[in-house]
Amino acid sequence: MNLNYRHLYYFWVVAREGGFSKAANRLDMAVQTVSAQVRELESSLGQQLLKPSGRGVVLSEAGQTAYRRAEEIFQLGSTLIEELAQVGAQSVLRFSLGLPDGVSKLAVHRLLEPVLQLPNLRLLCHEGEFDPLIGELAMHQLDAVIANQPAPANPNLRLFSHKIASSHIHWYGPEALLGKLKPSQADFPGCLSQLPILLPTTHTPLRHALDRWFETEHLHVHISGEFEDSALMSLFAMQGMGVFPVSALGAEDLKAMPGLLCLGTTQLGEDLYLINTRRARQHPAVLLMLHPAGSPAKFDG
Repeated sequence: MNLNYRHLYYFWVVAREGGFSKAANRLDMAVQTVSAQVRELESSLGQQLLKPSGRGVVLSEAGQTAYRRAEEIFQLGSTLIEELAQVGAQSVLRFSLGLPDGVSKLAVHRLLEPVLQLPNLRLLCHEGEFDPLIGELAMHQLDAVIANQPAPANPNLRLFSHKIASSHIHWYGPEALLGKLKPSQADFPGCLSQLPILLPTTHTPLRHALDRWFETEHLHVHISGEFEDSALMSLFAMQGMGVFPVSALGAEDLKAMPGLLCLGTTQLGEDLYLINTRRARQHPAVLLMLHPAGSPAKFDG
């Protein structure tokens, strides 16, 4: 049996739109024509893919399987068009990077500095949850992901994780806020119990490590804000909202923010991983990030 991809495409559009009428409008075709093409697909597969539901249709169990595969096929087709367009242009180097929530954007900025020197670079940064980004990477919709955890151990994904940075955690705060501390309260880390605290959100590995550290140090902290973006957190801190943790790698960018002072350094470590597929391992940006010095960068300043 040879699969008719045009019929599969019509089915995919109907499933995405939730009905034949909406699909016909999108395809600029008659409803009867679209319906007939989908019925031919069902006949050739020997499976019912769509079931009536109110004024629309829903996927059958077989339809759900067919839809997942059709989604992969046509998303890959879209990626192919983009890649061929880039080959034709020859002047643009596209680097599509996934950044999970909770990853220090300040640290990522430092790590990308060598990449930014590539000629004719077009950098696309996609933010989101870790698992969906890993799924997009496995589908070759992204070239790489920078995360604070390695890819899950799943041989079907065929992903490769490389530790590219390891740094200690520093605490910074606005000078105006720190100046309110009495001399007897200024010792680190005890001063954290006297100050409003800004932290990463609870679904990040760094936040869990910090919560355990507070318990170990017997610190009772007042949390005045939680952020997924470290750069945004530093901006709120600069306005006096509280003190905050940042990796030594990301702390370099804080020098451009006036009025922020370092309170102290913890021995907590934050590791960052570059995750890529086999296909992207020769991408110039991936190579630059993996082999600038031959080993993971350490930032303990």
